[in-house]
Amino acid sequence: MERTSPFITLDTSTQGWINGFVGVLIFSGSLPATRLAVMEFDPVFLTLARAAIAASLGLLLLWLFKEQRPVRHQWMPLAIVALGVVIGFPLLTALALQYVTSAHSIVFIGLLPLATAVFGVLRGGERPRPVFWLFSTLGSVLVTGYAVAQGLSAAPIGDLLMLLAVLVCGLGYAEGATLSRSLGGWQVICWALVISLPVVLPLSLLLAPSSFASISLPAWLSLGYVALFSMLIGFVFWYRGLAQGGIAAVGQLQLLQPFFGLALAAGLLHEQVSLGMVLVTVAVIGCVAGARKFAR
Repeated sequence: MERTSPFITLDTSTQGWINGFVGVLIFSGSLPATRLAVMEFDPVFLTLARAAIAASLGLLLLWLFKEQRPVRHQWMPLAIVALGVVIGFPLLTALALQYVTSAHSIVFIGLLPLATAVFGVLRGGERPRPVFWLFSTLGSVLVTGYAVAQGLSAAPIGDLLMLLAVLVCGLGYAEGATLSRSLGGWQVICWALVISLPVVLPLSLLLAPSSFASISLPAWLSLGYVALFSMLIGFVFWYRGLAQGGIAAVGQLQLLQPFFGLALAAGLLHEQVSLGMVLVTVAVIGCVAGARKFAR
């Protein structure tokens, strides 16, 4: 008689969506934490410091697990990942958060799934069905439309910086997910961090404030969060999820990130969360479900 396992076996696609969801939850705290940190840290120093801390941990992991070095053709994609998600997105968002609130900046993340899907086609060779693009675009419109309806305003420079951040991040996500298929999810982010270490470590020491005495505990905790979780642990789940479930498909989970982030902003920064946000969240969940169904 054949014996069945008492444990539930999940297919690769479902595992990808679970890993991707965990990654999105972790990333949702990034902008509120960055907002808290830039109140006391210079944004350029913050970007360099978080990367240097995460890169040091990444180097330690690669050494402990005795990972082989990437082959020659993998170095350029790793450099793109480093420029996109290690330097570009953190720096651009940190600069933007000097001009806009975390609630306003989070809304721009609603455009990130569409950007990731586009780069997934261009760099990852994916070909989602036409209906997928309908759900993806509708989800992005719902998120940005909600922001417009709230009458949120910001300095144009802040909006421009957030838009640039979304573009470089979408490229970094797609490039890293494509590379994860051959190199491995956590290895990609660790190597991308390591190749940035010779730049970010000396610059972070050079630009460090003369005294840290006035830095509060919330600012230190925020730096710790964006360094450990946003820069390293979140990517372990995220790149694995994108590689397993598809860049364009799993990338749609980012449509939920603005609402998770807004909820955190409400709790940490006392920014208001309305019933309208909850209703739009439900509609966005429907778009994510539709995008998943028609992604392949």
